[in-house]
Amino acid sequence: MNKTTSIFFAVALALPVAAMAEEAKTLNVAEKIAINAPAEVVWAKVKNFGDLGAWHPAVAKTEIIGKKNNVKGAVRLLTLQDGGTIKEKLLFYNEKKMTYEYQILEGVLPVSSYVSWISVKGNKPGTTTVVWKSTFKRKDTSPNPAEGQDDATAVKTITNVYKAGLDNLKKISEK
Repeated sequence: MNKTTSIFFAVALALPVAAMAEEAKTLNVAEKIAINAPAEVVWAKVKNFGDLGAWHPAVAKTEIIGKKNNVKGAVRLLTLQDGGTIKEKLLFYNEKKMTYEYQILEGVLPVSSYVSWISVKGNKPGTTTVVWKSTFKRKDTSPNPAEGQDDATAVKTITNVYKAGLDNLKKISEK
């Protein structure tokens, strides 16, 4: 094997390894909040997959556009206060355990492969913990993402979405 052939094979073998190393990694966000209200009161606000706007201040309108609300496979279209949209699909819903899971199909957030869970858990009488968590990748999965499309921006955006929603849920539940 000559020197040129050796270099070619070395580069050819290294490229897939380098490409894998540059792939966008899976990111996580988990936020929780304690609310001074019974779990049933909090769940009554959260449980309607077809009305995120009832408790999240960034959502102007929620429409169920596919299947039946609160049933696996339901698709909702969120219209945000700034006019942007997000389409989400319900993956799991359990009324008794006060939890559901959904994924983003498309939208304006700087994320891809996004799957989220929200759960409401009663604690001592009259108090509740709500947990909202997700896994996702940044939307721009290239080795050099565009400005505002990097991992830090994706995590910050989702964290801010969760905090705004949970803070408002606490406010409207503790009235």
